[in-house]
Amino acid sequence: MDYKKEFIRFMCESGVLTFGEFTLKSGRKAPYFVNTGNYRTGKQIAKLGEFYAACMEQHGLQPQVLFGPAYKGIPLCIAAASALATEYGRDVEYCFNRKEAKDHGEGGVLVGHKLVDGDRVVITEDVITSGAAVRETMPIIQAAAHVELLGMVISVDRMERGKGELSAVQEVDRDFGLKVYPIVTIQDIIECLRNGEVPGGEYLDKMIQYRKEYGV
Repeated sequence: MDYKKEFIRFMCESGVLTFGEFTLKSGRKAPYFVNTGNYRTGKQIAKLGEFYAACMEQHGLQPQVLFGPAYKGIPLCIAAASALATEYGRDVEYCFNRKEAKDHGEGGVLVGHKLVDGDRVVITEDVITSGAAVRETMPIIQAAAHVELLGMVISVDRMERGKGELSAVQEVDRDFGLKVYPIVTIQDIIECLRNGEVPGGEYLDKMIQYRKEYGV
């Protein structure tokens, strides 16, 4: 099983990817839901970091720094940095932001590596729903230094239209020139259901229909 199929199974076993009927913030009725808040053990976060590292390796991303937007991106950048070191022998820096600037001690909004001009940076996030988190993150990074943004790695690309005809991932590329690399896409999940590689095959038809209705 390649790492994409393994990741889908991992999400199911961790209770992160579930099937049923879910009302999304957009009001759409979806037959699946991704809740990365259900990762809760050391073993899970270590494994999750390995998948993020594998995605970077697959796409030839060679960052000097991993940036994790608060809050969910914080454990992701740390876990991925650890996995890059242990699995691939690449020791990279990491940093993340605070929601509020600290006015004592070292101060500022960034924790960890202090970004400097020319740093090659990859952002780690869970999913992109509306792109709001990216719009909050970009000014923070740009205010810190003139870095080279290699891309953003996320868990799942829903491949779903936002308010317009583009998906949230496509909007991020259009608005910021930021390439997004998902570990898996919703189409990968559909294929796993079709092949019986993960539980939830009874929702295959609904998944396909939902994709036809809202997908890009």
